[in-house]
Amino acid sequence: MQFTNTPNLLTATRIAFVPVVITFLYFRTDTWDVIAAFTFVAAAITDYLDGYIARTRKLITVYGKLMDPLADKFLVVSSLIMLQELGRIPAIVVMILVCRELGITSLRALASSEGVIISSSESGKWKTGVQMVAIPCLMGKAGFWHIPFYQIGQVLLYVALAISLWSAWQYGVAFFASLREIRRLKKQNRERTGV
Repeated sequence: MQFTNTPNLLTATRIAFVPVVITFLYFRTDTWDVIAAFTFVAAAITDYLDGYIARTRKLITVYGKLMDPLADKFLVVSSLIMLQELGRIPAIVVMILVCRELGITSLRALASSEGVIISSSESGKWKTGVQMVAIPCLMGKAGFWHIPFYQIGQVLLYVALAISLWSAWQYGVAFFASLREIRRLKKQNRERTGV
């Protein structure tokens, strides 16, 4: 398994950004909040770049398929928990978003064990995109450039929450539809072979 290609190194870099972002937020000053926000944005950009490079240069690996979504979850979940600790977002929103991520990851693992691949839905991609904008806005609570980033982040977070619940429903429907189809084909095959 090849690890040292550009997309995989970008994924590893995104994971390395996680403790850096959290440490900057831990300082609890307006300046460090802004630095944390820009660091988060830099990490989020690596998410776009690693996928783009992997697809265009045909550098898709097993490691990349496993670690890329995990790196996103590490970054987003850690940031959400820290923002809740700072009192910037309600705990219930964090719980719903984290449980959704765990649920979808579990569904995908279960589907994979049945030979079904559940690819990212369009709404799932929108949810990720909106979250990746909302989180750094919430980090820069004091605002900068005379733009109310914190208020924008609050609105976007609830938009991400709504999309998140909708995409979770879509994943669930896709999973059970695929499972029914696989069982139907297996039954057909057994009836045809008499096994």
